[in-house]
Amino acid sequence: MQIAATKDLWQQIFGDQWEPPATMVLVAAGIALVVVLVNALWRPARNVITIVHEAGHALIALLAGRRLTGIRLHSDTSGVTVSRGKPEGPGMVCTALAGYVAPSLLGLAFAALLGTDRVTAVLVVCAILLLLVLIMIRNAYGVFSLVVTGGVLFAVSWLASDEIQAGFAYLIAWFLLVGGLRPVFELQAKRRRGQARDSDADQLARLTGAPAFFWVGTFAMVNTGAVLLAAGWLLL
Repeated sequence: MQIAATKDLWQQIFGDQWEPPATMVLVAAGIALVVVLVNALWRPARNVITIVHEAGHALIALLAGRRLTGIRLHSDTSGVTVSRGKPEGPGMVCTALAGYVAPSLLGLAFAALLGTDRVTAVLVVCAILLLLVLIMIRNAYGVFSLVVTGGVLFAVSWLASDEIQAGFAYLIAWFLLVGGLRPVFELQAKRRRGQARDSDADQLARLTGAPAFFWVGTFAMVNTGAVLLAAGWLLL
């Protein structure tokens, strides 16, 4: 009985689901692009990108054998992930590298799921991600940001129709993909003004000897590649 229930749950999450029309996919892409380009919309939505950015740092830190001590999210949409371990070496390099590419790579993973009509899987992964980050949050604004984001996800997942859930899942994927690019350009703009001397790119420069601009370019290339690859899966 328990095995059958487990199989049913697995099928519900990872089995083929309702396939949305192409127009829905395009509309979701258009909405995501507007949110990223319009400053009034981008500022609150950027909190989602920051959550995934810091989650990327945290995940790679753990995989690299570092000890994760906490994550903080700030009202200016910045964040910081603190881990303990060797201050240099491949583990630290990978940890610093992970943040700016995490949103677009997660969007790419979601595009792969949606390309095979696994809408529920996207929503479940989002819920698990939010829960894991919430456990590591160490400040009040971070908790508030996670609770608000989780509340929206819960409302759509439990109260909305299959069509709205599908549209929301595509919107999440597109937003992560295109939203992962804007912070890279914002980072370089800040660096030109001398306002980001302790950024991930500058930390990577100190760790590796490669110039910070090289790492900014790496972020941009990885995220652009993710967008192009995901677009092929979602639109074709």
